Amino acid sequence: MGKRVFLIVLDSFGIGAMEDAPQYGDGDVNTLGSAASSPYFHVPNMRKLGLFNLDGVTAGEPEPSPTAAMARMREASRGKDTTIGHWEIAGICSREPLPTYPDGFPEEVLDEFSRRTGRGVLCNRPCSGTEVIREYGAEHMRTGKLIVYTSADSVFQVAAHEQVVPLEELYRDCEAAREILRGKHGVGRVIARPFAGAEGAFVRTGGRHDYSLEPPGVTMLDQLKEAGYQVIAVGKIRDIFAGRGITSHRPAAGNREGIERTLECLKEDFEGLCFVNLVDFDMLYGHRNDVDGYAKALSEFDRALPGILAGLRGEDILMLTADHGCDPGYTVSTDHTREYTPLLMYGAGVEPVNYHTRETFADIGATVLQYFGITPAFSGSGLLQGGYKGE
Repeated sequence: MGKRVFLIVLDSFGIGAMEDAPQYGDGDVNTLGSAASSPYFHVPNMRKLGLFNLDGVTAGEPEPSPTAAMARMREASRGKDTTIGHWEIAGICSREPLPTYPDGFPEEVLDEFSRRTGRGVLCNRPCSGTEVIREYGAEHMRTGKLIVYTSADSVFQVAAHEQVVPLEELYRDCEAAREILRGKHGVGRVIARPFAGAEGAFVRTGGRHDYSLEPPGVTMLDQLKEAGYQVIAVGKIRDIFAGRGITSHRPAAGNREGIERTLECLKEDFEGLCFVNLVDFDMLYGHRNDVDGYAKALSEFDRALPGILAGLRGEDILMLTADHGCDPGYTVSTDHTREYTPLLMYGAGVEPVNYHTRETFADIGATVLQYFGITPAFSGSGLLQGGYKGE
């Protein structure tokens, strides 16, 4: 049996504001704290691993004898979005933030986009994905113009009704946008946002596709693949890394599918990394200020956790972490929040050590590589020194 690591990102599951949160427009944010205030919050299995033993966490009672190694992760990059968070987990620290467009995209970008697609543009401002199709969907269907919008993140999002713009055309349009948006306008992601339904009842469909910038440096994924290990991407991981360093991909539209794909991978014989993103925490609940929904999603994952743990083999390691915060109780905005993230690391050979607060998410990538005997090509410290007692 080969060594396997299952790295699961609970997208946006922050555990409290970082000291520099005010520089990012955030106050006393705490995603875990807000979720824990809901009567639907029930995470006994994550508690047993040590979630409430992490530095700074006051949302629940600490576990007297936690079963996992743990750390509170500080983001070293300048940002609080999905791309930068995942890149740092994999070893890349972004010293400069990716560009954002609070006033919309400049004319030269949209003119070139319209020339390449043959379609005009609606909206061009920060907007919620559900609000933007409610507000502009009918006009889009009448005119055929593409709905272009952004958020507080570094994203260029294109919404189109599947009956007006077929999926393949929408994807080509987004590929054109990705080619345009480079250099000073190199946003982290171009996102295709298809929707369907009739006016007054528009709904987003499962055809979302992200077109990311390629990581600007070597990641743990690159190093694992180069060393001959498998790197299985579940959910939007492949999109975030623009497919680089990935050996196979398992699509997953939401948390339930992501968990199902993970359970399937646990039954497979492979040696390497299974890298999972569970997107619903962020997409469905954090961005919509839905505290109870976030709490229910965490509780649902916690109920699935025993099945994941039971699927681990002798030398396997499970790592649970996050890429940023998105506090559903922070009603000042619906944007991501600048927070510490958790790391819980479980395996038969992992000692339940508290590594306290780490200086970069990149320690996660360094730990994965350390487990496989690979020296990281980036700054980051492995957490298995004296901690892994397996063969």
